[in-house]
This record gives sequence, C-alpha cells and structure tokens, in this order.
Amino acid sequence: MADPDSRSIPQLLGDFTSDFTTLLRKESELVRAEFSEKVGQLVKGSSELAGGAICLLAALLVLLQALVIALSKVMDAAWASLLVGVGVAILGVVLLRIGTKAVSPANLKPDRTIRQVEMDARLAKEQVK
Repeated sequence: MADPDSRSIPQLLGDFTSDFTTLLRKESELVRAEFSEKVGQLVKGSSELAGGAICLLAALLVLLQALVIALSKVMDAAWASLLVGVGVAILGVVLLRIGTKAVSPANLKPDRTIRQVEMDARLAKEQVK
C-alpha cells in the first residue's frame, strides 16, 4: 500500500469503499453466525419449557388421582401416588425455570456483534481524526 500522503483522492475513496465493503461483509457474517446460535438457544429453551409444562400436567393428573384415592380409601397406595405427583411437580418447576432463563431477552441479545460494531465505530472515528 502506498504512503497515504501520496495517494490521490480517487485512490483514497476507492480504498475507503473497499475497506467499508469488507467491513460490512464481515459484520453481516458475524450477525448471521450469532443469530444462528441464538435461534438454537431459543429452540433448546422452548423445548425445556414444553417439557416442564408436560411434567406439570402429568403431576397434576397424578396428584388428582392421589387425592381421589386418599379421599375414597385411606391406603398406602394413595400416599405413594401423592409422593410421585410431588416429585414430578418439582421436576416440572425446575425445567420451567431453566427454560425461562434460557429464553430471556438478556440471553438472546447479540453481545459480540454489538461490541464489534462499537469497536468498529471507534476505529472509524480515530481514522477520521
């Protein structure tokens, strides 16, 4: 590359256009890669939410069965059903919390892209000075 002072205005504009195009291409590649990663995270979190919801539904059914059995007959089987229902409910709550955390807006923000764009803006300002 020639000394910046010896380049003509058309050469400087050409270099600027080329550098700017390369920068935009690289930034768009970064955005695509990070977006793909975040979509995967959203899918995983959504499946955990669905799993938690299914577990809570199963827990409700088991707890209702346990309540019916406990009210109709006071037997050990009723308490066993109650214990299983509580266990499934706890599992469902844990899955829902994990899934909710995974799909929170703070976790889906494209942090690396934002940081890179800010750094590029600072570098461009320094180059203009």
